[in-house]
This record gives sequence, structure tokens and C-alpha cells, in this order.
Amino acid sequence: MRRVCGLLLASSALLCGCVSTVEGAAVRAQGAGPVDVGQLDEAALGRLLLSIGEVNGIMGSTQMQVTGELDQMTDHSDQVSDPDCLGAVYGAEEPVYARTGWMAVRDQVAREPGDDNDHWVEQTAVLYPTAQDATTFLDTSFTVWQGCSNSEVEVGEGEYSWQLGDVDTADTDGAHLITQMTTQQGADGWECQHALSAVSNATLEVWACGYSINDEAAEIASAMVRNAGK
Repeated sequence: MRRVCGLLLASSALLCGCVSTVEGAAVRAQGAGPVDVGQLDEAALGRLLLSIGEVNGIMGSTQMQVTGELDQMTDHSDQVSDPDCLGAVYGAEEPVYARTGWMAVRDQVAREPGDDNDHWVEQTAVLYPTAQDATTFLDTSFTVWQGCSNSEVEVGEGEYSWQLGDVDTADTDGAHLITQMTTQQGADGWECQHALSAVSNATLEVWACGYSINDEAAEIASAMVRNAGK
């Protein structure tokens, strides 16, 4: 059975992807990320994203291509069965980031060409006025993801169903990281890891999807943190 897609990125472009699950402890406030990272500006967001070559290497592919790029948020809140879990099943969503003070966003999707691709990755970097704003969003997201863990969320009119797992937390490269695994029901094992971290005054959100996903989203997010320190 061909997997179906539950994530939309630009306008009407349907992109194959998934969501993740998580379990864990309280999220760190203030000071996440490499200690030598200063205040970031909008121009820095682009360099936080990994190159397509780096994404291919982490995902174990050679054919992935950038298929969508946005510098604005989207809104799919009317497409999920539980709007409170929107941030656990979609990235770069306006209702999720509303009232966080965010200033700019860079969102990029990559996958192999064709309709039946084997991998799907979304990288999102979001800029805030202060580091405290970024870590506050990380804290809030941890609470939301944990509240949605071990539950099922439908996307669309019942076409797609995602089983969300536990939320995990870790400290890597000097930054706090939360991750969650999500499995698409009836899709031959298509699953995603969802990762979120913060560095200076930016948050870094990653979806990594495929048929054999481990810590790819966490690896990409950690590499994005290191990019901020360069």
C-alpha cells in the first residue's frame, strides 16, 4: 500500500511527510545552545538550514531534492481532528507560533522526486526578539507534545491517521532537544521523527520521515544548532 501524505507546505503543493512522538522531563529555559552564539538576525536563518547534500547523507539517500521553500507560516488547524495537537503534527503553523513574538521564518522541504518517495524532511528556523522568547516556545511545545503523546490524530476528513508516541528530551551540542515519533496508520510503516531545539534567539524544528526512522530529525536539528555557532 502506498503511503499517503498528511502535511502540506506551500499553497496547494501536497508533500509526503509525517509526525513524531515524545516523552520526557521539563524543558530548560534561557541559555539553550552553544554559549558563544550571539544574537541572530533574519539574514542568519538561511545558514542554519542544512544543505541538501547534508540532508541526503543523514537520511541515507542520494536523490532528495528541495521541493518547497517558504518565508511565512501556514495554517492547517481546520484539517486536524484535535486542534490542540496542531503543533505536534505540523511544522511552521501560524496558530502554533501566534503570540510568541516570532519575527521571521525559513521553512524548507526536501524529498526524492516522484509520488512514492522514500524520505521526506522539513527544516524550519524561526527568529524571535530574545533568547528567552525562543526557549519559552520550546517549553510550551514540550507541554503540548507531551499532552498529545500516545494519542491518535486524524488529518483531513479521516483520510490520514497518525499515532503519536512519547516525548523524549536530551541535551546535545549545548542545546536542549525534544523529539517525538509518529507513525501513519495503514501506510506500511511510514513514520516520522519530530525534533525541536533552541539556540540563541531562534528555534529549530525538523521533521524526518521514512520507512526506517531512528534519530535523523534529532541529528539534523543538532547540526542546525552547530551551524548557528559557525
